[in-house]
Amino acid sequence: LQLQASGGGLVQPGGSLRLSCAASGFTVDYYAIGWFRQAPGKEREGVSCISKTEGIPNYADSVKGRFTASRDKAKSMVYLQMNSLKPEDTAVYYCTTCRWDETVGRLVPRYENGYFGQGTLVTVSS
Repeated sequence: LQLQASGGGLVQPGGSLRLSCAASGFTVDYYAIGWFRQAPGKEREGVSCISKTEGIPNYADSVKGRFTASRDKAKSMVYLQMNSLKPEDTAVYYCTTCRWDETVGRLVPRYENGYFGQGTLVTVSS
């Protein structure tokens, strides 16, 4: 299982970026796939998960209305379109598989090693 994120960079507040996640060895509808991020000195934060069968995304409250997750099954790619970026969005972003969390009643990103690959740095700064 390999997931490789790319597309990060430096952007001004209010700007946009699109992150890409390439899946190797499987199709992106074989697992629920999503994104988490980790800012310097902070804990990991789940951003979004796309359900395996329906392809419906969920979002953390902190990004809802600004970020859009999508997938292209033919290309085995998952995307995260990030608009209206804020300095607090600065973090390394990782794509990973997701699991159902009974406690919160929704899909959440996996943080365990082996489920995600190298991340991509997003810096929002003027």
